[in-house]
Amino acid sequence: MPSPLLWASGAVHLGATAAVLARPHAWPWALGAVAANHVGLAAAGLWPRSRLLGPNWIRLPAQAGITGVVAITIDDGPEPDVTPQVLARLAEYRACATFFCVGERVLRYPDLAQEIVRRGHAIENHSQRHRHNFSLLGPMGMSVEISRAQESIFLVTGSRPRFFRAPAGLRNPFLDPVLVRLKLQLASWTRRGFDTVNGDADAVFRRLANRLQTGDILLLHDGHAARSRSGKPVILDVLPRLLDALNSKGLTPVTLRSALAGKS
Repeated sequence: MPSPLLWASGAVHLGATAAVLARPHAWPWALGAVAANHVGLAAAGLWPRSRLLGPNWIRLPAQAGITGVVAITIDDGPEPDVTPQVLARLAEYRACATFFCVGERVLRYPDLAQEIVRRGHAIENHSQRHRHNFSLLGPMGMSVEISRAQESIFLVTGSRPRFFRAPAGLRNPFLDPVLVRLKLQLASWTRRGFDTVNGDADAVFRRLANRLQTGDILLLHDGHAARSRSGKPVILDVLPRLLDALNSKGLTPVTLRSALAGKS
């Protein structure tokens, strides 16, 4: 079902049309109402953690009945220079993560994608090409990007994604119907470290570790990862410290699929 905001948007358009038909001289007011409505829709799409355009996981669902867990999500890979080292660090802590992978990169590095799954992690859908204009696409463009990634990941791993994360978290009202048709759940995050733009591992860690609690969804990147002054991907410095912080608080990293299974 459309979100309340989309129902309201439809009502604004119908009301504006009826007003112009009944009183043609009222068209400036009708046009203003429609324009304001579109500004509101755009703002909702530019807010990654918004639920105004449809369901969106910003935390693990409380109704899953799972306590003492968090989800570490890692975007934009797989990346051959970084992902194997990320997997090694996760293995040291016996921790699970969710990798939101780009479909064309899964096809380019199939062995690496298969290794992610073999080690007990989950690969989810981050679009086929990670287009920077994804949020400007129409329903057909979004459908192509997402469905192609579904097929690319299935071809390589034998498993279809259950979650989708939009590139940069940006979207528009056309996304939710596509996700419903493909049986995908939109997932954003509780907090992110901005590790694609900040080479300061201390700052990235502080953003992620601040007020850690059960149900958090945390975002890092193996693809497009920022580098420290020494040239080391920031995630490789941050991840062990984050896992230590989780251990100290008695929090266990799980995949998003684990929470989805608990919810169902």
